[in-house]
Amino acid sequence: MAWITSEADLAEAFRGQRILITGHTGFKGGWLALWLRRLGASVVGLSLPPSTPSFFLATALGDIIDGHNGDIRIAADVAQAIEGQNFDLVIHMAAQAVVRASFENPVDTYATNVVGTAIVLDAARRMKSLKGVVVVTSDKCYENREWVWGYRENDPMGGRDPYSSSKGCTELVAAAYRSSFFDDPNGPQLVSVRAGNVIGGGDWGADRLVPDLVRSVESGTPARLRNPASIRPWQHVFEPLRGYMMLAAHLLKGRTRFAGGWNFGPDQEATVNVGTLADMVVSHWGEAPPQYIVEPQVNAPQESTILRLDSTKARTELGWKPVFHVQDAVAATVAWYRAFRKDPKNIRSFSELQLEQYAAAWKQAAEPDARPMPLRTIGDWKDAS
Repeated sequence: MAWITSEADLAEAFRGQRILITGHTGFKGGWLALWLRRLGASVVGLSLPPSTPSFFLATALGDIIDGHNGDIRIAADVAQAIEGQNFDLVIHMAAQAVVRASFENPVDTYATNVVGTAIVLDAARRMKSLKGVVVVTSDKCYENREWVWGYRENDPMGGRDPYSSSKGCTELVAAAYRSSFFDDPNGPQLVSVRAGNVIGGGDWGADRLVPDLVRSVESGTPARLRNPASIRPWQHVFEPLRGYMMLAAHLLKGRTRFAGGWNFGPDQEATVNVGTLADMVVSHWGEAPPQYIVEPQVNAPQESTILRLDSTKARTELGWKPVFHVQDAVAATVAWYRAFRKDPKNIRSFSELQLEQYAAAWKQAAEPDARPMPLRTIGDWKDAS
């Protein structure tokens, strides 16, 4: 089997394919839609209207993809978005993605992440042209026992809070649909994908570290770090998206052996605590950097202190490995926000430039025995802004 080792390989698989993305107005969904358009795919989106600000609005993605406003919890909305259309691939990313929001409204979290997933998969199984489905969940789908080693794809699903539990349930729904409706070796296959804490330009999500730091620059009010000692696996948004697309490319080629669950996590060096990551952002920002204070909240919802993924399966069976050092991930993220502040009208062009730079770095990193490259060898992201 030929390995997928470059963006050119992805373009060969996606060119001319018709793809439905749920959650296309979100941070990760927006970047994925832009990347797939770059690869020559035709993209249709289904999502709630975008928030303000958002990557979707900043890059005017609505001008280049066929977007539909709709709620995945409502079967009629899903049916209306796909009516009369044939899709080769469905990538399901729509979700309630904020841990703290799940404590405020747990029922809505379950309705979106669990019932919504079932509705989307039920629509997908009736698509006669379909070749594959990618369900995006989270590293928090695992039963977290605060282990120092990474969780593997065959570890139990679970979760002690509504958000984590909903992601574990999402995985169970995906597995049930895989074995019940996507088990024909001559038919479409289903994969589920899990990643850790993702950073990158264009994320303005609530209660997220980097967006909170960016907002502190705008407001002049320091961001508040609740749990600076909590350890997380940080990675740039391009890393897991590349893994998702590598899997999807194999599904489009009819390669059934890739069905199942997959982890896409960073190397050990990128698993650092919240305070360390915040300091990296401040260091890369330059003049007038973000400010933060440590302010533990009394009676705040309990969050895990450590969570890691084991991505051995993706490395050995898919040929995926991280391209960026954690410093590269932070530098590229900071460069995007600085570029947006400097010239917001041209941020889509800058976003496409970052994809181009990442593609070049990936091609170089795919060489035999290559290691994640230090910042100086992949271009100075700050100068690019």
